[in-house]
Amino acid sequence: MESAPTSGPELQATIHIGASAISMLLSHPGNEEGIPGEQIEFLEKPLPLARDIFRHGRIKRSTTEHAVEILHGFEEALRETGADLRQVTRAVVSNILAEAENRETFLNRLKIACNLGLEILDDGEMTRLIYLKTQRRVRDTPSMQKRNTLVVHVGPGNTRVLLFRQGNIDRYTSYRMGAHRTAEAVEASHSDGGALIRVIREQISGQVSQIFYDYENEGVENLVVIGFQIQYLVPFLSKDHATKITLKSLQTFVRELAEISEEECVHRYQFDYHAVDAVVPALLANLAIAEIFGLKSLRIPDSDFERGLLTDLPRIPTLTTGFHDEVIRAARIIGERYKVDINHADQVARLSGQLFEQTATLHNLEKRDALLLEIAALLHECGGYVSPHSHHKHSQYLIQNSEIFGLSGTDVMTISLVARYHRRSGPRLRHADYRNLSADDRIRVSKLAALLRVADALERAHTQRIRDFSVEISRHKIQLNLEGVSDAAVERLAMQSKGDLFHDVFGLEVVIAEAS
Repeated sequence: MESAPTSGPELQATIHIGASAISMLLSHPGNEEGIPGEQIEFLEKPLPLARDIFRHGRIKRSTTEHAVEILHGFEEALRETGADLRQVTRAVVSNILAEAENRETFLNRLKIACNLGLEILDDGEMTRLIYLKTQRRVRDTPSMQKRNTLVVHVGPGNTRVLLFRQGNIDRYTSYRMGAHRTAEAVEASHSDGGALIRVIREQISGQVSQIFYDYENEGVENLVVIGFQIQYLVPFLSKDHATKITLKSLQTFVRELAEISEEECVHRYQFDYHAVDAVVPALLANLAIAEIFGLKSLRIPDSDFERGLLTDLPRIPTLTTGFHDEVIRAARIIGERYKVDINHADQVARLSGQLFEQTATLHNLEKRDALLLEIAALLHECGGYVSPHSHHKHSQYLIQNSEIFGLSGTDVMTISLVARYHRRSGPRLRHADYRNLSADDRIRVSKLAALLRVADALERAHTQRIRDFSVEISRHKIQLNLEGVSDAAVERLAMQSKGDLFHDVFGLEVVIAEAS
């Protein structure tokens, strides 16, 4: 193990329990501009998590105990630098854990044994990581700022595809095709060489065709591929470490790789035995996507995928301006798809934002919650696309079943429920989706829905006539002083039904006062 400087609060650690290994990065914290700090130590130990999940549907007890041993070893390594688990800013588990029937047992064992708070790195968080990586590629690759670029991440269980136009995300989709998922699906064939390639291509053909169907009319000009296996192999794919790889060279490399045994692959490329069977499926998935779009080359970052993931993990909760704009752009695309009245939606979003800022001492919510409220406001009437009758329930369904770039499943569920409660009944425990949230998330939904209902009441006439207002909070009421409005009879009438949830949640009656 490398020597490290004296630690303490100046050091931070991130841990990732991945598909085939557990890794930890110890480093100095980055600065406020998001530039990562100096790396001190990187540790990685193999763990057959993906093999257990995709082969057996559950995690073996021996695998769980091995994970405990590895984490105890990491803790000892931290102590040698003068640090401890308090320096672990984030500890996450691959989202394939969600497919294990005994995932709670696995998480609880690790939490109890290691006193470590673990999160499942869900699809939304992985998409944000890919976004951070791609943003660096955009800065380093001028062509990505001008050409339509498809960014593909073939993960252990799923493949994520992001379409960039002029450096900004235009579309995002996820597919049930992954390197380890495919490896386990074809394992029973016991094929090698050309036969193995044919079996894998047959296995992934449906998902690859779906990707082409979804993006064939988007004018794809560039392909950037991200992933552990293919980034690891960049030095072997290109003698001069060039990040632009021709399809011909990748095709040749995959054929050669399929011909050798797993033992030879481990020896030649220093892969771990738990990860080696996923290498050919990962490369073939990327190759098949490039081929179906008729591209002659693709770009692969020359950085270490796992180190990059660990470096970016502390930045995930941070909402940079660029990330916020991308999320809102994705929500607007959904709104356009469902024929939302954009002028009304924008006005409700604007009023919701003002109300959120001016009532911060009441709700004590975070900046991230303001983003969820903004998206709920933009999409609260999308259910009208299905039917004007009970459109709030249709809005919940459409949002729940939409992919919003960079948001977790809990985020999307929260937004869908806030949109549902913008009219009629407020949150009720008899509503299954609301009941199934954690207590903290139920409170969050109630607060955000209360704010949305008030903002929607102020836009009852769909005329966008209220441009500004101020808030006065007293013991029993909150008064909204409307600027430039002399007669608020319509809004006052709407508030009689929509202000009820605010009163229930915050204990304050909502009162409207016109401009004097």
